[in-house]
Amino acid sequence: MAKDFIGYQALTDSALRGVVRDALRRIEKSGLIGAHHFYLTFKTHAEGVDIPEFLKEQYPDEMTIIIQHQYWALKVKEDYFEVTLTFKKLPAPLHIPFNALTAFFDPGVQFGLQFRAEGDGVPKPATGPVMVPTNPPEPSEAETPDPVAAKPAPAGEKPGEVVSLDSFRKK
Repeated sequence: MAKDFIGYQALTDSALRGVVRDALRRIEKSGLIGAHHFYLTFKTHAEGVDIPEFLKEQYPDEMTIIIQHQYWALKVKEDYFEVTLTFKKLPAPLHIPFNALTAFFDPGVQFGLQFRAEGDGVPKPATGPVMVPTNPPEPSEAETPDPVAAKPAPAGEKPGEVVSLDSFRKK
């Protein structure tokens, strides 16, 4: 395969991080609507990440937070977002650059993205960074998600399946 001098993977990651930024901006303005809620996974020691020291110790590599019921002070900027979540019943402000994100998942609509972290030399498949996992990442202790909303669909059940009512009508 020829060398990619344009850097399509980096361009794609940047564009898809913009999807996350825009989704966060929407909930910054109007709050979460419907079944939407976000699992955000990030590198805890990435440049620009500012989280309490006890979280860095507990999650030395990667951490997943949930933005669902209890979050405060969400501020979304061009290169980062800030949010306050509770850990061990104490509010903790988090400052997370978009470049530190490794995954984004909205289980309410089964939409997910996976990214290569900045400085992560791990090559990704040629299919690109888009991923829709069957199970969301395990949350940290940031908040307890609604157990009904966070559960994936049972085996054999297709989420969002359209069923014709004609099959139930008497003829």
